[in-house]
Amino acid sequence: QVQVVESGGGLVQPGGSLRLSCAASGSIFSILSMGWYRRPPGNKRELVASIINGGSTNYADSVKGRFTISTDNTKNTAYLEMNNLKPEDTAVYYCSVKHRRGWGYLPVDYWGQGTQVTVSS
Repeated sequence: QVQVVESGGGLVQPGGSLRLSCAASGSIFSILSMGWYRRPPGNKRELVASIINGGSTNYADSVKGRFTISTDNTKNTAYLEMNNLKPEDTAVYYCSVKHRRGWGYLPVDYWGQGTQVTVSS
């Protein structure tokens, strides 16, 4: 079993910055990718950014140039650096970890509980 815990959310003014962290722990064999998703008020969950083992990244068009995803593989942790935040970035941010528990096993997605990000003056 893998546990996923997000941290770093909060209230920030427009134009400000926040850094989210996502720590995976437990019986970790191989993390294939980590990603950040968000659910704005009244909307569906959407992909924000993802990074695969090896470093290739993918971003939603709405955050390109403002957000940066990175990982520290020694700590099984992913980060989301968010700059020039806008009110429309307000959402609950979730971390997802795609993990394989051994050779020959299919990967499984694990999710954290989410962390609230509010961008408001």
